[in-house]
Amino acid sequence: MAKKTEQRSFNDVLSILGSQKFDVAPASEGAKRGGGAFQVRKYGCAAEIGAGSDGSVQMLARPGWVLGGEISRLVDKGYQKFLVTPKVSVPATADALRAIHEFSQELNLAAGEMNLYNEALGTTSDRYMYDRVKGRPDAG
Repeated sequence: MAKKTEQRSFNDVLSILGSQKFDVAPASEGAKRGGGAFQVRKYGCAAEIGAGSDGSVQMLARPGWVLGGEISRLVDKGYQKFLVTPKVSVPATADALRAIHEFSQELNLAAGEMNLYNEALGTTSDRYMYDRVKGRPDAG
C-alpha cells in the first residue's frame, strides 16, 4: 500500500527549497505561467512551479538540464538520450542524467510528492522516439 504524503502549501515548499540550497526566483512570463510562478535551480538543472488552486504545488515545467538559459526536455531515441530545447539538441551525458535525477528526487521530496518506483530507479525521459518506421509521425 502506498504511503500517504504530507500535503504542503506552496509557501512552505518555497521555504524548504530555499533552505536546501535551491536557487528560487520568479519565473519569466510565458504561455503556462502566471504571476506567481517560480523557477527553482540546482545542480545545473531547473524546473518551474506555481501555486495550484488549492494552494498546493503545481509543476509548470518539468525538471531538465539548463541549456542556453532554457530548460531542456529529455528525449530518448532508443540508442541515445538527448537534451533538447527549441534552439539546440545535444546528446545527454551521464553527469547530466545523474544531476536531473538527483534534482527531481530532491524537488519531489521537498514538495511532498509521492516517490514512484520507476522514477527512483533512474531518470525518465519526457519523450520516447524509438519508432523510425517511414510514414509515421516523427519518423525522422
